[in-house]
Amino acid sequence: QVQLVESGGGLVQSGGSLRLSCAASGSIISAKTMGWYRQAPGKQRELVARITTGGSTNYADSVKGRFTISRDNAKNTVYLQMNSLKPEDTAVYYCNAQYPWPIGDYWGQGTQVTVSS
Repeated sequence: QVQLVESGGGLVQSGGSLRLSCAASGSIISAKTMGWYRQAPGKQRELVARITTGGSTNYADSVKGRFTISRDNAKNTVYLQMNSLKPEDTAVYYCNAQYPWPIGDYWGQGTQVTVSS
């Protein structure tokens, strides 16, 4: 069982920055991917960014050039640096860890990000 705890959310003005952190209770080295997803009110949860064990990354088109995902395996922590935030980035952001079978997928409880115009 792996627990993921997100932090770093909050209220920020448009154009501002936030850095989200996701601390895992266990090692993330063996996780195939670590990712950030978000869900806005009335919308489906969507992928924001993810990073593989090897360090490969991919991003949603809407955040490319503004957000950066990174991982610190020694600290079992994944980060999401969010710059040039827009009101449409407002959502609950969730951390996800995908481990090989049979360990499975894990989700954090989410952290609210609100961007005011």
